[in-house]
Amino acid sequence: MHLALYEPDIPQNAGALMRLGACLGVGIDLIEPCGFLLTDRALKRAGMDYRRWAEVRRHDSWDRFQDALRPPARLLLLTTLGDCPYTGFGFAPHDVLLLGRESAGVPQAVHRAAHARLVIPLKSGLRSLNVAQAAAMVLGEALRQTGQFPPLAKEPLCI
Repeated sequence: MHLALYEPDIPQNAGALMRLGACLGVGIDLIEPCGFLLTDRALKRAGMDYRRWAEVRRHDSWDRFQDALRPPARLLLLTTLGDCPYTGFGFAPHDVLLLGRESAGVPQAVHRAAHARLVIPLKSGLRSLNVAQAAAMVLGEALRQTGQFPPLAKEPLCI
């Protein structure tokens, strides 16, 4: 399971997603160009000290990212223009959850390259969630379905 960030332009979101990936053992693919420097202070602040545990792969273009994808990986685009609610989708262990630019989403060529375009059902009249929140929701469901959450350090007390 991987998260892929298409040309991210808000360093705080990228940092939060790197922290999410580090904590859940999920790799992060950064598809450049980014709208900020990877040494940006806001990126470091948002990712805190978790950045060192994050598995981050940088791709200098969309084409290079596509070249790096290997079967059985499926590219799943999270988009407000999606035609399939993520709540009814069957995830697989090697899926790549692709997140668009916060300011512009992704171009049509990226939409066409996706195996599925997933949407988060929202209350009528509201546009979208923050990209890091959306990723956390969908990633949580994908990890639950595929049994890929990291093991707990101790036995949970569930009532």
